[in-house]
Amino acid sequence: MAKKNDKMMLDPAEFAAAVLGGNAQRPDEENKLYIKRQLTLYLEATLLAQDFNNLEETQFDMARSQQREDVLSKIIERRYH
Repeated sequence: MAKKNDKMMLDPAEFAAAVLGGNAQRPDEENKLYIKRQLTLYLEATLLAQDFNNLEETQFDMARSQQREDVLSKIIERRYH
């Protein structure tokens, strides 16, 4: 996980690999079924990490925009009052 300008960003491949690491094969599970389950889990984890990153980017941009608006409001307020 990386932090850039106070944003938390997940590396989708690393995140998915970490999720898979905790998903052991069941004792009576066939290899083919286990591999399919792992692949599904990997793809879902990758997409989830990408969604998180997109949301984080959007929220960060919105927060910066709001901060900019607040600063401009204060400047205008002090100048004209």
